[in-house]
Amino acid sequence: MSAGTHECSLDENSPYVEYAVEILTLLADATRVRIILALRGGELSVNELAERLDRPGPAISQHLAKLRMGRVVSYRREGNRMYYSLANEHARKLVADAVFQAEHALEVEPAHHRARAANPERTDRDHTGRAQGGHP
Repeated sequence: MSAGTHECSLDENSPYVEYAVEILTLLADATRVRIILALRGGELSVNELAERLDRPGPAISQHLAKLRMGRVVSYRREGNRMYYSLANEHARKLVADAVFQAEHALEVEPAHHRARAANPERTDRDHTGRAQGGHP
């Protein structure tokens, strides 16, 4: 049975657990997490990412190739330039949740909770700022 024929499930017997571990392993690199954070605002070229992350372009290209293989980012070519974007909203949420979990591990009152307390009208929103109660 191919992965495309399974129903998505979040129980402990999900057929996607092994691939989820591969995705988490792929994201276990600070530069790749920073790339995903940088791409939250929209597509960027390799040169733009290299400049924003203060890393050499070839190193950024290697990380992007791995993220492409994992289907975390997608790209489009314009002339000899490649522009990258997040493949879907799940990579954005996964990395955001990991950063929020890190805040919980390192701070008594995480910054994202302080921001929510400063904007009480956002109490019905999750950590990503999206309305709770269903899949976006």
